[in-house]
Amino acid sequence: MKPIFIIKLPYKPIPKHTCVSFVVQYICTCKTYIIIQISRIITILVRRKAQVFRKPLIQKVQGPMIHIISIMGQFFLLPECPPMGLETLKIDDFQLHASTIRRYGLGAHRGRLNIQAGLYEDDLYDGAWCAGRDDPLQWFEVDARRLTKFTGVITQGRSSLCDWVTSYKVMVSNDSHTWITLKNGSKDLIFSGNREKEIPVRNIFPVPVVARYIRVNPRSWYNSGSICMRVEVLGCPMPDPNNYYHRRNEVITTDDLDFRHHSYKEMRQLMKVVNEMCPNITRIYNIGKSHNGLKLYAIEISDNPGEHEVGEPEFRYTAGSHGNEVLGRELLLLLMQFICLEYLSGNQRIRHLVEETRIHLLPSVNPDGYEKAFEVGSELSGWSLGRWSNDGIDIHHNFPDLNSVLWEAEAKKWIPRKMFNHHVAIPEWYQSRNASVAVETRALIVWMEKMPFVLGGNLQGGELVVTFPYDKTRSLGVTREQTPTPDDHVFRWLAFSYASTHRLMTDANRRVCHREDFAKEDGTINGASWHTAPGSMNDFSYLHTNCFELSMYVGCDKFPHESELPEEWENNRESLLVFMEQVHRGIKGVVRDMQGRGIPNAIISVEGISHDIRTAADGDYWRLLNPGEYRVSARAEGYSLTSKKCEVGYEMGATRCDFTISRTNLSRIKEIMERFNKQPIRLPVRQLQSDFQKFLINNLEFGTQFKFFFSLLD
Repeated sequence: MKPIFIIKLPYKPIPKHTCVSFVVQYICTCKTYIIIQISRIITILVRRKAQVFRKPLIQKVQGPMIHIISIMGQFFLLPECPPMGLETLKIDDFQLHASTIRRYGLGAHRGRLNIQAGLYEDDLYDGAWCAGRDDPLQWFEVDARRLTKFTGVITQGRSSLCDWVTSYKVMVSNDSHTWITLKNGSKDLIFSGNREKEIPVRNIFPVPVVARYIRVNPRSWYNSGSICMRVEVLGCPMPDPNNYYHRRNEVITTDDLDFRHHSYKEMRQLMKVVNEMCPNITRIYNIGKSHNGLKLYAIEISDNPGEHEVGEPEFRYTAGSHGNEVLGRELLLLLMQFICLEYLSGNQRIRHLVEETRIHLLPSVNPDGYEKAFEVGSELSGWSLGRWSNDGIDIHHNFPDLNSVLWEAEAKKWIPRKMFNHHVAIPEWYQSRNASVAVETRALIVWMEKMPFVLGGNLQGGELVVTFPYDKTRSLGVTREQTPTPDDHVFRWLAFSYASTHRLMTDANRRVCHREDFAKEDGTINGASWHTAPGSMNDFSYLHTNCFELSMYVGCDKFPHESELPEEWENNRESLLVFMEQVHRGIKGVVRDMQGRGIPNAIISVEGISHDIRTAADGDYWRLLNPGEYRVSARAEGYSLTSKKCEVGYEMGATRCDFTISRTNLSRIKEIMERFNKQPIRLPVRQLQSDFQKFLINNLEFGTQFKFFFSLLD
């Protein structure tokens, strides 16, 4: 007969990470005991999250037979199975079934943990499975497509309205016709469900169950609502080398990295380990502290860590501004390990990236929020626990709204006479102590102003899409509207470079995460056309600094189980590298004066693009551009404007486009006046000419202007 039940391991004080073996051929159920025939060995890894129970089940061993008394409540070391993948979409829509549905938008395919509803109640994409009738005969079914050891169920209510199930039974089957209900002795086992719609509730089965199908049968529900559920099933596939479906969908990584979720202390320790492995190319620093005093650690990766090299662009990845969106955090921790190991192994692509780029990785912008989510675990944190900072602020949307400042100035035609089209100043009210600004946001702003970043990406979770500025709609009162920047074509290319190299983002056949089909847009979208978001990090970065910033939503599941991390790394690894390489696209150069000194804060303008950038402290600059021929000009206060044509090719590598600019006549006059403390010139002409000639000798670039200045003195 096919197995129905599988038994827990005998209790022993087993050390962490020890492997324990026992033998199973088939298991038949009897009234008082369960008999296991010895045939083959199954190895089970004892995990840290295993639950320890008190008394042993094994009573005696007689030859090849092990007799086990099944006594409810006396169980042992149970390795918890991971989620099967309703939330992560590993389980596809055809594997989900239901007794009845209220309408298509509330069908079985919507009964996934943490799935989000559409904007309207009658949307095609609603936030749960809801039965067509409210009675105890309803059920929600998952077909695992192979024998699976089921260990538990996690449930939520409906995301859009107040509907949830308060208790339920669980049934299993091998053929979908004959069903066995989990028992508590001789009675059907009733599991406690939800008390509200959002907080997940997990129920672990007293004895794991092996079957192909599993059903959740609601028995009671919120008295003012109806039968609606979002579900995740915990289960381990049984070994079956002949299962083509499983092998076809299996993703295996060859990278030897630390695939697990890290607490704040573990994250800090891992960064230290990477720094010790690669001390010549890494540096750990912090940009400030969180509300609870946790340091915001970053790691720099460069061939000369700790210093800016003239002509070398600076790149940043940040993650975890929403503390519960954990996948981005772990991807950056995996990325720093990967770069270090590949650099040491001589990977030429990685070596070139490290030697030609100054890379900054900030894996946890909101460590306070992360610790809240980490404490309850990946499946129980829900959709929002830990999202905000400790003082209740959404860090990613906590930046000053510079869009409104710029657009108002444009409407009043102040640009460029009274205001620049770039480096928009932060309003005074935002800088006051009473402003609702998180300490983490202030730390980010100081960091963004200090470092001459060229390109950046912030990793988010809960979707599969790359968004680019603007994130705020230009029309007042409009929640969704295409709102492009002057660099829209560049942003679209940058977004596509990440999405197109991701394993799933541009797959037209993939299932939507929640309600938006981004694959038909090549996995990218203008932020404002998705939903308006004033004060975003992306818009602020573009309008206040030189850095082009995008958001990468790297997975449907904000906080995937750590067993999913190897596959998520494979999904995103190439994208993370390709996007970093885009920092070398466009033009770069140095703006110097006639003596060859770099001019800081010089303005670089591209004809036809009404957004300028500025040079860094050494006079170097980087301007992201798509392939083409451009008329580029450089100017600075006190210097004349100089223009030239610069051509950007299709091959990787920025085109060199240097400028040498001379002082304007007016600036020279001002400098002469300052030399005389701005006092009226009443010296004899001959003495004045003598002093002036000495000045010119020390400033040779002025020599060609003798006649002009002497005519002024006359």
